[in-house]
Amino acid sequence: MKFADLLSTAREKIKAARWDRIIEKHEGPELWESVLKYYDVEFIEVEGRWILLPVDCSSHPNLTILRSIWSETGNSVTLFLKDTTYDDDPFCSGFIAVCDRVKDENFFLAIVYHEWFIIEPAEGVFES
Repeated sequence: MKFADLLSTAREKIKAARWDRIIEKHEGPELWESVLKYYDVEFIEVEGRWILLPVDCSSHPNLTILRSIWSETGNSVTLFLKDTTYDDDPFCSGFIAVCDRVKDENFFLAIVYHEWFIIEPAEGVFES
């Protein structure tokens, strides 16, 4: 799926949406309209589903999905990501995104995008 191929009605839905963030001590909420104005966005595919994150597409090669947790209905997903665009330190490269399916569309849109310290699970504590 390509962002450029979206119908204007889908683009208007995206522009009207808000998302929350905590990135580099800046807190949201933000409007997706601003993201579309300042970033070159593109969808990423996660487990066969299309997701739009508030991240410039030039960073996509540096994104790694560490974990995805889908809601029971399949209309929401929480992603744990690593973005090594600027740094690969676990305390600087982790992010969490919560994304919801856009009504009457075949894609998900981030409603939360926060920094996250990548913490390895304590050995022997959690199920794999």
